[in-house]
Amino acid sequence: MAKKAAEAPTNRPLGPECRVVLLHGPEAFLRLRYTQELRDRLKEQHAELDVATFDGASANAAEILDECRSMGLLCGHKMVIVDEADQAVKESSRPLFERYVQGAIDGHAGGATLVLRARTWHKGNLDKLIDKAGVIIACEELTPEKAAAWVTARAKKAYGAAFEGDAARLLVDRVGVGLGRLDAEAGKLASAAGGGAITRTLVGEFVGQSREEQVWDIQASMLSGDPGRALEHLRRLLDVSRHPPTLVSYALTDLARKLHGASRGLRQGANAWDLAKSLKLWGPSRDAILDAAKRLPPERALAMLRFCVDADLRQKRGLGESGRTLERMTLVLSGRGGA
Repeated sequence: MAKKAAEAPTNRPLGPECRVVLLHGPEAFLRLRYTQELRDRLKEQHAELDVATFDGASANAAEILDECRSMGLLCGHKMVIVDEADQAVKESSRPLFERYVQGAIDGHAGGATLVLRARTWHKGNLDKLIDKAGVIIACEELTPEKAAAWVTARAKKAYGAAFEGDAARLLVDRVGVGLGRLDAEAGKLASAAGGGAITRTLVGEFVGQSREEQVWDIQASMLSGDPGRALEHLRRLLDVSRHPPTLVSYALTDLARKLHGASRGLRQGANAWDLAKSLKLWGPSRDAILDAAKRLPPERALAMLRFCVDADLRQKRGLGESGRTLERMTLVLSGRGGA
């Protein structure tokens, strides 16, 4: 029984006692922050810390593990970092890493801490060993809601600035949930605020719309019921901003899909909020699409969707002139064209 207890996962926090650390997941900012946190903790405990970094896509397991086992004359401790670690820990090399980590569990790791960093990771027996020798931390992307809460807290702690109202959510809508980008934009906005609150207006002024957001804005023009405005917006996207016709076509087809789903759901008595969630309707477009769907018979919405899907397919096959095809889709969606 004693042996089993000793081999059980430790669930220890990230710190100097961790001899092997696995940081995996798509959020690069978290992988870097955890690495820096561990480095700082190791420096507190060791007068001299040597850091070696390997690219797992090009380095082989033998040289990585040799680096872990070898010590310099003046080095008190060594931190060996492997990026793209999933490329280094392959089927053929996995037993080498398993033996090394087992050695760390048995107290034979020497004066080294091995840090494996990877965007993707294939779980296996090695994970169980790492969990006993150190810690495994998943660095996953946050949801938009959690990302907004994160950047709100980050701005206050790191830059002494507070987001006002839903300004943080607008920032997430503009730049996405990547924490590195959010951190950089929060620092810029805090400086622009000059000690004041970060407002929606400030976010709008300093954080421009992405090309994709500009394209999605055409959906608002479609819902305005003004074909002239919708066509003008379309020509501006194609002729001035030079957006790819395929991206614009996708935005129009996406709107037709949402209108059809909302129209059919509302006619069947579905709850509007549940519909919005299932159709992924967010922000101001949610109410606009639901309002339009209330006035749109499901049969008409289905005809519009079929027309847009067919037009999008014809365009991808190179049939017809893309500009004219998009104009017809625009007229159908804005209510002045036959589907």
